[in-house]
Amino acid sequence: MIDSTKLASAQNDRVRAWHDGEPLPETAASLEEYALLLHSFNYRLWHLEDRARDPGASDHEIALVKRAIDKNNQSRNDCIERLDELILAAAGPLAPRAAGAALHSETAGAITDRLSINSLKIHHMREQAERTDATREHRARCEARLAILGEQRSDLISCLGNLLAGTANGTLYFKVYRQMKMYNDPSLNPAIYGRST
Repeated sequence: MIDSTKLASAQNDRVRAWHDGEPLPETAASLEEYALLLHSFNYRLWHLEDRARDPGASDHEIALVKRAIDKNNQSRNDCIERLDELILAAAGPLAPRAAGAALHSETAGAITDRLSINSLKIHHMREQAERTDATREHRARCEARLAILGEQRSDLISCLGNLLAGTANGTLYFKVYRQMKMYNDPSLNPAIYGRST
């Protein structure tokens, strides 16, 4: 089972390493590797979203970036679902679901995703808070936001830890929620299947 505190620390370490040029993972086998693969999809998405907002980008460049965003976002959603499957499989043998166990509407994979995005926000907000070319007001505003993001991170670590512990001891459970993204499926998106007729 994942340790939420260790996962949060690993996410922070990976963000720094990836910004320093370490290659991003392309595959995963273990539960922990899937959690970091999910983190890598968010890392890619973060930087693609920045590029999509470049006021100097041409329409063609933005279209290419948008397609890359869609592809990475689909991979991200698939990874969240796979992570949930692996967590539930790992928890299954630990303890049977207790009578009256509470259904948790947010999955462990979804909280891991939020924790990943929070790690990226903290990294980039810290960069802004330390900018020497920014005004004192800008840096102070970013420092205040860092404090809020830090509190949110602590909350997410705690919530993920509680959900994983409750899932393992049978007092909580969650289901794998399939995202069923219709816009990426050529048979479900009328803008795609309508072109073939």
